Amino acid sequence: MRDMIRRGIGEQVEHDGAHRRLDHGLLVLDFRRGQRADEIGIRGRRRPRGLRARRRRTGWRRLCAGLRHGRMRKREQRQQNQQRDHAGIIGIPCYIGVGVSSQATAQTRDASMYEQYFGFVQPPFTLTPDPRFLYRSESHDEAITLLQQAIRRKEGFIVLTGDIGTGKTTSCRALLEQLDASVFTSLILNPFLSVEELLREVLLDFGVVSREGVRSGRIATASKHALISTLHEFLLSLMPIHGSAVLIIDEAQHLSPQVLEQIRIVSNLETNESKLLQIVLVGQLNLLDMLAAVEMRQLDQRISIRATLKPLNREEVEAYIAHRLWVARGSTAVTFEPAALDLVHAFTGGVPRIINLLCDRSLMQAAQMRVNRLTPAIVEEGAASLGLRLPATGRPKRKAAKASTGTALLVVVLLGGLWVMPVDQFVSADMPRLPDAPVYQSRYPSGPKPIPQADLLLPPAPPPPSASSSAPAPPAGAPAPRARPAP
Repeated sequence: MRDMIRRGIGEQVEHDGAHRRLDHGLLVLDFRRGQRADEIGIRGRRRPRGLRARRRRTGWRRLCAGLRHGRMRKREQRQQNQQRDHAGIIGIPCYIGVGVSSQATAQTRDASMYEQYFGFVQPPFTLTPDPRFLYRSESHDEAITLLQQAIRRKEGFIVLTGDIGTGKTTSCRALLEQLDASVFTSLILNPFLSVEELLREVLLDFGVVSREGVRSGRIATASKHALISTLHEFLLSLMPIHGSAVLIIDEAQHLSPQVLEQIRIVSNLETNESKLLQIVLVGQLNLLDMLAAVEMRQLDQRISIRATLKPLNREEVEAYIAHRLWVARGSTAVTFEPAALDLVHAFTGGVPRIINLLCDRSLMQAAQMRVNRLTPAIVEEGAASLGLRLPATGRPKRKAAKASTGTALLVVVLLGGLWVMPVDQFVSADMPRLPDAPVYQSRYPSGPKPIPQADLLLPPAPPPPSASSSAPAPPAGAPAPRARPAP
């Protein structure tokens, strides 16, 4: 007998001698016949029997809930990965876009930090020399290629120069990541070192000595000769395994002449076939002037490769910003208007470090305004917060280019009109009449000189005038005078 009972818990239930009781929210009927117990839910659904079944049911529910929660988490993670994979540069001519989400999604986020507002995985315009954010422009790609070839050929001295903020340190770190595992590298970022301190740092980077040995060991009190001998032994040990060693010194324009001279001496560690140590000097443009001095002539003659990093042009600035936004993987579309990109190039002069500063402030301003499209006004506000000013040439030449284009079209139209229309229509009839040519005055008193008859191409010359020719001519209609007989 299993009749489903749909009655209130507070009512008195008497059905075939059953006794009612409430156990954990379940209405339990204890039947006196056969001593069976059925658990009937409050809504009348049939439940399993016994405590073991209840525990099994609870565990099954928890398992189902866990599986359901896990599937939801995996589905959400899959959607986020798909959004990140599809987040890219939206190649619409009116703007540069990165991301796929709508503006409404970005407006619900916190605008206190623009990384959270735009959904960036990491800051896109950080000043740290992260090789992932390196945009290889024409000059950067050429410089890195030259450095790779020089290291592969085991050249002695290599010089990389560039203006402040053009990406020299980032290029060096990108170069280090592209070298083989058989190349031992040492990157010196502090140029204000003595000769002994520089040698200890080089040995420490190469793994010859430990940090504890440099601080308190025998290497801490070693002489310059002992340090150079240790370095020479290490370089010779690389020959059997076909390894090489590269020393990169950043901010080399601050090196003292004594350190530069010691570096030149260290470069003499070589064999009959090749150099044992490749040295890369990285510095600003005045490094070339310092190496061109008379006292640095020996070092300057040993430089085999010279590379220079240049600022970015207008097209490279646009590609640079798009590249960094793509690496940051924002989930919200960030757009730069063409006029805003013109201002970025005009304010920064194409220097990557200043571009990072200006774009960072511009994105911060856009997040506070809760907009995703960066206009020239937003870029100008960001430049004002940094104290940047336009060069003396004024604003970008986009309007000037448009004016020059219009002038060129006008010239073409005018030239076409001149080609089609006749020339006589451009001559005005009211022009003054030109003066007559002057009367010919003969140089001979007796008249013009007769031309010889031998010239048959010309008619015979007229006879010379006589005295009678000065008489007045007879009137019209009068008879001609008779000829006078000859005496």
